[in-house]
Formats: sequence, C-alpha cells, structure tokens
Amino acid sequence: MIFIMGIHIEPAGVADFHQVLTDHSRYWGERDLRSLHLLALVQEFGSTCLVARAPDGIRGYIFGFVTPDGTGYVHLIATRDDARGTGLGRRLYGAFTEAAERHGARRLKAITSIENTGSIAFHRSLGFDMKVVDDYGGPGRAMAVFHRDLPLSFSWP
Repeated sequence: MIFIMGIHIEPAGVADFHQVLTDHSRYWGERDLRSLHLLALVQEFGSTCLVARAPDGIRGYIFGFVTPDGTGYVHLIATRDDARGTGLGRRLYGAFTEAAERHGARRLKAITSIENTGSIAFHRSLGFDMKVVDDYGGPGRAMAVFHRDLPLSFSWP
C-alpha cells in the first residue's frame, strides 16, 4: 500500500470494482466504457489492479496485468472528475509500475483510441513512445499503442 496526501493506493477488491462501475460517470463522463471493465482482472490480477482510496471514496484506479513475456499492460486508468490535474494518474502509474516490476515486467504497454487526445498527451508526458496501428481494434479501427521500457529513468511523484 502506498500512502500519499491522504490517499491510499492499494490493490482493488471486488467491492471496489463494483463501486467504480456505480460511479462510472465520475471517471468517464459521457463515454460508456463499462464493457471494458472486466471483473476477472481484479479477481485474477489483484496485485496489479489498484485503487486510490481517500476518505470520500475511490479517487482513481488502474487495472492491468503482466503478460508472460514481461509486459506490464495497463487496461484502464481513470481519475475521478474532482481529482484530475492533481498528479494522481501519474502516481497510479508509478504504483502499477512497481507492482508490475515485482511480477517480472520489463516494459509497459497501453492502448487508447486515436481520438482520445487527453490519454495520448498523458502517456506521452510519462515518456511513452506511441505508434498508430491500423486495424488494432478491429477492421478499420486504428488505435494508439504506447510502449515504455523499464526501469524508468525518473521517479514517480
């Protein structure tokens, strides 16, 4: 568990997963991404699915896992509407990176839609390389694919 400024970053549980879905619009606004939230990730990869917990609830979360080839894959990362711009996303990535390294990760990977300019800017600010891959999300659906080698050359706040 990581404790920073009144926020505990810790492994997500099933109840946390359900709370995130209940408060979905606080994290994702009008975009309905509930279908991307997979309970199996929390159940099977609990040490790399993390929540940032504060006295007023879950401020953010990151769900991911480590692949057999040593890639720490971030499936979802979100911060609640009242926690954006605080550096919490960066701290969640740092906590995920530490957990992924403990499980043998040598690199990080994330994916987003090419229209998601906020996510693209965020990942680039973390030093990820980005490549647009045609048909990655299915026929005619290009995706932005991010990679970053570990260890990181800077510390996370």
